[in-house]
Amino acid sequence: MLRITNFRIPVTDETSIEKLTARRLGLPVESIDDVYIVRRAIDARRKNNISFVYSLHVKINSAEGAALARLGNDKDVVQVVEPAPEAVVFGQKTLKHPPVVVGAGPAGLLAALVLAQNGYRPLLLERGRDVDRRAQDVRRFWQTGQFDPHSNVQFGEGGAGTFSDGKLTTRVNDPRMQQVLTVLVEAGAPPEIKYQHKPHVGTDLLRQVVKNIRHRIIELGGTVEFEATVTDVVINGGKLEGVIINGDRSIACETVLFGPGHSARDTYRMLYDRGVAIEAKPFAIGVRIEHPQELINRAQYGVLAGHPKLGAADYALVYHDKESSRTAYSFCMCPGGLVVAGASEEGGVVTNGMSLHARASGIANSALVVNVNPADCGDHPLSGIEFQRRYEALAFEAGGRNYFAPVQSVGDFLSGKSGSMEFATEPTYGPGVAAVDLRQCLPDFVTDTLTKALPEFGRKIRGFDHPGARMTGVETRTSAPVRIVRSDNFESITTQGFYPIGEGAGYAGGIMSAALDGVNGAMALMNEYKPG
Repeated sequence: MLRITNFRIPVTDETSIEKLTARRLGLPVESIDDVYIVRRAIDARRKNNISFVYSLHVKINSAEGAALARLGNDKDVVQVVEPAPEAVVFGQKTLKHPPVVVGAGPAGLLAALVLAQNGYRPLLLERGRDVDRRAQDVRRFWQTGQFDPHSNVQFGEGGAGTFSDGKLTTRVNDPRMQQVLTVLVEAGAPPEIKYQHKPHVGTDLLRQVVKNIRHRIIELGGTVEFEATVTDVVINGGKLEGVIINGDRSIACETVLFGPGHSARDTYRMLYDRGVAIEAKPFAIGVRIEHPQELINRAQYGVLAGHPKLGAADYALVYHDKESSRTAYSFCMCPGGLVVAGASEEGGVVTNGMSLHARASGIANSALVVNVNPADCGDHPLSGIEFQRRYEALAFEAGGRNYFAPVQSVGDFLSGKSGSMEFATEPTYGPGVAAVDLRQCLPDFVTDTLTKALPEFGRKIRGFDHPGARMTGVETRTSAPVRIVRSDNFESITTQGFYPIGEGAGYAGGIMSAALDGVNGAMALMNEYKPG
């Protein structure tokens, strides 16, 4: 098999990939048996000549050596061998009870699936509801303001990522990444996520994907329970012996893969009280900003903006304030999406971003956040949670105590005014919005840094700091404010049999990295224990 890298093809070129590959190798197209796209990225640095940049695996029906010899010293074409499937190494300890997996977010779902595929018959516990009932509860909240603390954007099957853009980008370079992507495709995700540089699923498709993964876990002998909150853990002599569900039901177990999600604040408190090692970690807070998607498309793609092969453009922006040592940056950018209500506790306003697979709303939104250090919050490991709560409660007050979100135009924000409802786009947040000064519900260091960052971002993306761009507060759930401390084998440093995984445990930052962490956690458990 041959691998071709750095293969540039103009976006406007309609030639088939097979013909282009044959031309690249100097072979007749009949010699190409198969072309497998490994990676495809967009190079938009030259706006009048935007290209796709491919990495390909190619199987040919002629001698590969001769083809390579003809290409001479072409460093972008090499011969490769398909890697052998990874072998699972089972440990020697025998489990008396099936392993428990807590949390049906990306980490928990993938951990439970891997365990089920290898005969462990896991029990998966999710505090929220199944994705269909959850979607109904969330829709009712967005339309009426009727909030359900047990079923919302943060809690329920699929985790917080179920109501997001469904981005699968990650900075993690893990050899098991293709394994996770294959699971998602087999569960109904678009096949192109396996090679796109910035793959996404979209909240509409993702809901079916997580449901299909749940069905597969059950088919393989696992059990899934909803509305099953782990309210306590049984620890004796530093060893896990069981979990308590909903305050009154005991389940014996000597292992648990624990992926609670970044908003399980009551769970963090319970674990801390039981002596499980937890430490504070950095996070970020800020606002959501919205622009016409056409503005972002023009800035990123120039004359090719709107080309059907390019779709809705995204962006990534960073500003470092040397004076304060703070950083403002875009986060969870949702092309063609909307801003959504993401509260998980009564009396707090939380925002998030979401897109359908088509990304066709015509509105781009992203979080604009500023880093928060543990020292900003206090000296207790859980101080970051109270820090988040404080500003979510202030936003709730500013919006009118009915889950309306506080909004402010960029023009008003930069000029120190408030009250304008003249925006470049219609508000997408439901149940509703109220025009206020966002300085009422954010720390001074956040608003000061954003004040400096917005003009800089406007120089990078023309129109980004347009006076009519709308900012919605507050974005507080960028990541977990705590980390459940574990060793290199994924086990808690204080509790034998307790395996913290995923974003809620403080070891991931998004759907893909959380799913990978869940797979790796399950593998670590299997390396220690064989199926009972």
